[in-house]
Amino acid sequence: MAEMLPKLFFVHFRSTSFTAVVDGQVVAFLIGFVSQTYPDQAYVHFLGVHPARRGEGLGRLLYERFFARAASLGCRTVHCVTAPVNRNSIAFHRRMGFSLLESDFKIDGVPVAVGYDGEAEDRVIFTKNLDTLDIVR
Repeated sequence: MAEMLPKLFFVHFRSTSFTAVVDGQVVAFLIGFVSQTYPDQAYVHFLGVHPARRGEGLGRLLYERFFARAASLGCRTVHCVTAPVNRNSIAFHRRMGFSLLESDFKIDGVPVAVGYDGEAEDRVIFTKNLDTLDIVR
């Protein structure tokens, strides 16, 4: 699974990226970082869970570790995006307590940022407030 991402993520974002390893194999990972532009914001670039391991809580566990780390680094919010067609990701992020950034354009009731990542690259934008979490900083 880790081969899905360039090594640079695991080198340069080591303190804010996490893996779940079973029997020596990476079965889930989360790549995140603190924004250099907005140091009170963190961003999750990518979360991956092996299809055979989905539903076991690995994604939730990795996100909770990231929330704690981001809060300990002074972050107040976490942001991430997904494609509007990725219904499982949208549902997962809602269950994790993320809010969706409002937009005038909606697909099946979900607000979508048109052209967020370029032409025909629409995204659903999520944000989560860390101030309300019970995290030891």
